[in-house]
Amino acid sequence: MTTGTLITVAPTGAESAKAEVPALPVTLDELLLTAKECEALGAAVIHVHIRDDEAKPTLDQGRLRETVTALREGTDLIVQLSSGGAVTDPEADRLAVLDAGPDMASCTMGTLNFGDDVFLNRWEFIVDLHTRMQERGIVPEYEIFDLGHLTALQRLLGKYGLPAGGHVHVDFVMGVPGGMPGTTPALVAAHQALRDLPEGTTFSATGIGRSTIPVMLASLSAGGHLRVGMEDTVTYAKGRPVESNMQLVARAVGFAQLAQRPPLTTAEARALLGVPAAGR
Repeated sequence: MTTGTLITVAPTGAESAKAEVPALPVTLDELLLTAKECEALGAAVIHVHIRDDEAKPTLDQGRLRETVTALREGTDLIVQLSSGGAVTDPEADRLAVLDAGPDMASCTMGTLNFGDDVFLNRWEFIVDLHTRMQERGIVPEYEIFDLGHLTALQRLLGKYGLPAGGHVHVDFVMGVPGGMPGTTPALVAAHQALRDLPEGTTFSATGIGRSTIPVMLASLSAGGHLRVGMEDTVTYAKGRPVESNMQLVARAVGFAQLAQRPPLTTAEARALLGVPAAGR
């Protein structure tokens, strides 16, 4: 069992509207402040979505590059850009996310119903994303929304080889309507399926909405890591809105410490994930 806990913060996402969630960090200044606060508490990775001047989701290349630069200069966090964007973003724009030169990028391993929408991830797109990251030395986090996505990942690695850095790390995204539920039995099933992947594969788990706490506890008990943030939940408790991403990271850190698996430092996280040292 891993002796420390990798904590990822996903502060913004592409679903919540700033008008409905005023605490959501959408400007670069807000994002950078959030990153610094969450790093000080114990986060080692930041999973980044960006917004435009109207606070709407965007994959604008200039903004992405500016964001990566600001986060690198202002923090020691591992910068992981979302290649998922919003469900309406075209594949070409999602692939171009890699041009911003992040440390890591997400790679969703299949198509699924995403609430009332469809999150499209064709096999050819997944292969293109995986191989481009190999070529550029960008470390993927494979996003797993359902058990079949793990089978797809096994196929991907078997045909196209290990990712940049040589280490396989997945994130179980649980509780999305259309994906696997955010329950302990679902996490156990996903965890058991990891045995078909390369030895040493690690996992984080993300609980959407009300599944946040059950998923955190289940992941820690199974030796997994944690992703939290306002991308995944905007409610801290029933009837109590999240005030900041710091709240969610602080709770995750507290749970990790109770499990006697304290947060990994950014240097330890880089070693675990195969991410080159800052300033590569």
